[in-house]
Amino acid sequence: MGFLLRREEVLNVEQLQSMLDDSPVRAAQAILMAAKAGMVDAQALLGQILLDGRGIQRDEALALRWFQIAVQGGHLMARNMLGRCREHGWGCVADEAAAAREYRMAAEAGLDWGQYNYANLLATGRGVVEDQAHALRCYRQAAEQGHAKSMNLLGRYLEEGRYCPKDPDAAVAWYRRSAEAGDFRGQFSYAAVLADSGQIEAALAWLRKALAGGNLKFLRVAHKALAAANDPQIRAMAEAYQQRAAQLNP
Repeated sequence: MGFLLRREEVLNVEQLQSMLDDSPVRAAQAILMAAKAGMVDAQALLGQILLDGRGIQRDEALALRWFQIAVQGGHLMARNMLGRCREHGWGCVADEAAAAREYRMAAEAGLDWGQYNYANLLATGRGVVEDQAHALRCYRQAAEQGHAKSMNLLGRYLEEGRYCPKDPDAAVAWYRRSAEAGDFRGQFSYAAVLADSGQIEAALAWLRKALAGGNLKFLRVAHKALAAANDPQIRAMAEAYQQRAAQLNP
């Protein structure tokens, strides 16, 4: 009985997440039991840890199955994750059209991550007919719910005036909100507008934050942009980005 949890603990996702940080194997056992008992939040979380291999052996096909079970129970994030599996071929044959259907249903139900992922497909014409105006609406809906990645992308549309009136002030405001919410791309975007306005020290501070949180793909692209910057202090950051990328891809 050592690893069992009381029912009220199992139902608390924050407690389960805390358990995963402290004792992943113990938490995985408790999540598995809760999922088998029909607790929908646990079913969705089980799918995630199976996908990540966190506290349990990685199994993409089984993760997909648990997401499907949680979707049957009405779990919106599980539907979004089912879309991710379909998009990337995790535990199944990749099918962007099927992914788009899952994202669309999650988006229409109001899930910010569903809106963001559906917008990404709409913006690139993957699995659906390209529709930038619809993508923009989805990004805006997610951003207004506090979705940090969508805030940054909404800012880009507004800065460039693509499929909407150009609004530089609104773009900067969304970049700032994205940056403050922790999105590394938003931090980079906000740093760029700060640098353009001569606020170099503030820009450097946000560039350091983006450097700490950025993934390999971002760091490689950002390195090239920084290397072409006008300000020498901003250009000097390119080397740090290159070094960090090398660490992530030795």
